[in-house]
Amino acid sequence: MEEQNIIFTVEPGGALRGELRVPGDKSISHRSIMLGSLAEGITEVKGFLEGEDALATLHAFRNMGVDIEGPDNGRVIIHGVGMRGLKTPAGPLNMGNSGTSMRLLCGLLSGQLFNTTLTGDNSLSGRPMRRVTEPLAEMGAVIGSTEAGTAPLNVCGDQPLRGLRFDMPVASAQVKSCLLLAGLYARGRTCITEPAPTRDHTERMLMGFGYPVERIGATACVEGGGKLIATSVEVPADISSAAFFMVGASISEGSDIVLQHVGVNPTRIGVINILHQMGADITLSNEREVGGEPVADIRVRSAQLKGITIPEDQVPLAIDEFPVLFVAAACAEGETVLTGAKELRVKESDRIQVMADGLHILGVDARPTEDGMVIQGGGAGYLMSSGRVESHDDHRIAMAFSMAALRANGPVVINNCANVNTSFPEFVTLARNAGLRIENTL
Repeated sequence: MEEQNIIFTVEPGGALRGELRVPGDKSISHRSIMLGSLAEGITEVKGFLEGEDALATLHAFRNMGVDIEGPDNGRVIIHGVGMRGLKTPAGPLNMGNSGTSMRLLCGLLSGQLFNTTLTGDNSLSGRPMRRVTEPLAEMGAVIGSTEAGTAPLNVCGDQPLRGLRFDMPVASAQVKSCLLLAGLYARGRTCITEPAPTRDHTERMLMGFGYPVERIGATACVEGGGKLIATSVEVPADISSAAFFMVGASISEGSDIVLQHVGVNPTRIGVINILHQMGADITLSNEREVGGEPVADIRVRSAQLKGITIPEDQVPLAIDEFPVLFVAAACAEGETVLTGAKELRVKESDRIQVMADGLHILGVDARPTEDGMVIQGGGAGYLMSSGRVESHDDHRIAMAFSMAALRANGPVVINNCANVNTSFPEFVTLARNAGLRIENTL
């Protein structure tokens, strides 16, 4: 059935105030279902993100015979079946819009005894999968795809996997995680070296489930043939979702918000580091560790931002946050330059081109490059133009342009926003309660 077109209309101006807790971290929610399903015993997850992407992972494991209770207000009970307990699904596993689900499951399913087909929506079916299928083939996996190397993916079971030493050409947590999960089923040792740090939730959670991971510098290694033991998982609030409010509060005069219980894993805090360099007023408090993941409360007050050249070592640590960082750059004093972010072109949309197109409509001088963007910020008192922009069914684009209205001279209308439900189903309600003048209509 064709999805309805949900339109966000955001009236200009306002400020963000109060205390809010954004939904649970999407990356950790995915992995809690995967590892809990393969563990021995019962795993309880609290704070699970009830968005469409994470639910696609949950439904996939239900379809492979795992008894999963919930989600009920973020609480999920997983009755683990052990490393070899998954069953043949009745049909293809539909990953919807979730690249994380498809790429990680590709590795995990390569080690099963049955055949599986992974499908997705039109957007996911156009995203590159050779980055996982080619190294998996080096491990002995047999995976069929389209001629373009895209989904549907036909994963052949009962293939003996062998350990792999692999230097990733591009920093990607999804590729690293996919190969480590395949490595759990491989003969011998699998070692993945990344060219720059990426999120390490898979390594942390494997160890939380009792599976040893050796980390030496930029390399993570697992030995095949081990087992996972059920545990409890508390999912922190997602820093990628919090980022919209960090930028919104930074660019709107009079804003003062506290984002509670946000995951501040060192491999995810590029957005905070970049905003700090731009002059944002961001402070962390109540720092603690929950289930092996660092969390903190984040206070953000309005500030006059300045343009910067974004350090390339921060790019992998903020790869999902650049749509809203482009909005911050539009309001900053001077020029902001991003390079080394070619990965943005193969996300749910081509986020470089789509953001540049939308910013142009709002009157911003934004020049896309092959691997980034050059934005001339308007500085203090600058207001973007009113306009209607296209999200291209990309949740992060839709939410980024929603925050742009805080510094616009008229309404900002965003088309095709249904996919916000993939990561942040409560976005409109939470944003409205914080002070954003947003409405959604069909």
